[in-house]
Amino acid sequence: MTDRLGRPPALLVVPAALATLLLLVPLVAMVAATSWSDLPGDLTSTAALDALRLSLVTSTAAILVCLLLGLPLAWLLARVDFRGRGALRALVTVPLVLPPVVAGVALRAAFGRTGVVGEPLLEWTGFSFPFTTWGVVLAHVFVSMPFVVIAIEGALRSADPRYDAAAATLGATRWTTFRRVTVPLALPGVVAGTVLGWARSLGEFGATITFNGNYPGTTQTMPTLIYVTRQSDQDAALSLSLVMLVVSIGVLVALRDHWLGTP
Repeated sequence: MTDRLGRPPALLVVPAALATLLLLVPLVAMVAATSWSDLPGDLTSTAALDALRLSLVTSTAAILVCLLLGLPLAWLLARVDFRGRGALRALVTVPLVLPPVVAGVALRAAFGRTGVVGEPLLEWTGFSFPFTTWGVVLAHVFVSMPFVVIAIEGALRSADPRYDAAAATLGATRWTTFRRVTVPLALPGVVAGTVLGWARSLGEFGATITFNGNYPGTTQTMPTLIYVTRQSDQDAALSLSLVMLVVSIGVLVALRDHWLGTP
């Protein structure tokens, strides 16, 4: 195909090469600048292990909530025609473009101790989300939910709805069809959305630190630890950043058939 069309024009190849370098050089530079001799000590420090544990726990909890709530929402957007569906889909995507700090401010306005939900919750139960591990989970859910919903909705839309119709003609209820037909057909997309949402949750920083602060063992995740460590120890920050880079590459490997497949 390339031979028939001729050589790619330099006006396209050069900007493409520059774009590739712009994305690649910072990552390579970060790896090259990492002190490999100090790496084991940096990664096994108490602060690093606590932050990594908290990041894994909160991200996993958040993605479970995202699946529990996001899968039905994605199904509703993909399979049910109702008035306001476009507005609801637009609302779901807002956190994708919202600055993370603004997301944290919005969470505080809603779930803070004086928030519209947080104040009555505190009065009735004595519990408040900010500055707690559950607050970290809530912030992660808020920023990760759109990734999960959009990915799963796309998978549900690509699945042939005639299978759902066939199940209905055989007497299956919509709930049974959802469990036995719809979700199994869209399972690769569900898995991709889950992995993508989990990775987004793991890397969350702005909303988390704005809503919950940065308290070791309670709200300090890997991104917030990297942020504070960089102010005092650049080498340790590079070592911790390397962990997040490895996780990101792992996500790409997990989703290679979804994004990196050959045509």
